[in-house]
Amino acid sequence: MLLACKNYRGKMVSSLCLNSCAVPRAAKQPLSSLIQPHKSPSLLPHKFCISRASASVSISDQKELRSTDLVALEYADLNLTDKISQELGHVRIRQHVNPLSSSFSVPAPVPDWSEVFKDPTLPLMVDIGSGSGRFLLWLAKQNPDSQNYLGLEIREKLVKRAEFWVKELALSNIHFIFANAAVSFRQLVSAYPGPLMLVSILCPDPHFKKRHQKRRVVQKPLVDSILTSLMPEGKIFIQSDVVEVAEDMRKQLDAESSALQHIDMVDPSVLCDDEGWLLNNPMGIRTEREIHAEFEGAKIYRRLYQKKRN
Repeated sequence: MLLACKNYRGKMVSSLCLNSCAVPRAAKQPLSSLIQPHKSPSLLPHKFCISRASASVSISDQKELRSTDLVALEYADLNLTDKISQELGHVRIRQHVNPLSSSFSVPAPVPDWSEVFKDPTLPLMVDIGSGSGRFLLWLAKQNPDSQNYLGLEIREKLVKRAEFWVKELALSNIHFIFANAAVSFRQLVSAYPGPLMLVSILCPDPHFKKRHQKRRVVQKPLVDSILTSLMPEGKIFIQSDVVEVAEDMRKQLDAESSALQHIDMVDPSVLCDDEGWLLNNPMGIRTEREIHAEFEGAKIYRRLYQKKRN
């Protein structure tokens, strides 16, 4: 049953009323060259889907389903506790900060990678703007022995909570750092012993006002740092639910055609729309922002680039 409700902007959107939380998922294969195969790699592209059929979250009969319920179902396998939130106070995922502020100008200290990761020589994925960290935690849990994961987040409370969850899950292949990626990315990644295989920038802060667009994370210096550190055939995955932000990131990366090529040029089987946006999410799991945006009927704009070997 579809119900009408208001989203946070006051617009009318549709929501679901469920009799059961066990909703089947449509299979979708992730790019095997991007991440290791998962035991449950699929997700539904439909904006009102529940992509975690095995979720243990209980939803009472006839309860109006909200996007927060979908997030809980998507990440039910992690079985995370929220008790740390009481210690940190209210944590706003979408709170925008000014990365150009002097308070974020000091580079984050480089950790001892042998203390951070069980095996610091494994291929590394870096998620810039890791938010709550659930997305990266899910990937790390799926690939405990084959990859390491590093989340860079500019909101310190989110990092503290994510690190609490890392300990709670007893994962030794993931770490979160409170850092301004524009300032700290190069020195952090250059000190990592293993290869950098993937960088993701997913639904970054949009900074809509023209005078604030210089605050957007994808700028030429950061792109240069990523390209310098990325291994040959390493990948950069970007996405946003704000078309202007997606187009801005795409412009920055398309300008590096001497070093990067879009994935459909490497693998013709990858499906894109007429404007070159990926039709499907290749990661096997959606971010929280992605779930909220799709629930409200928004389109997600995605691009996946691969570094050329020469």
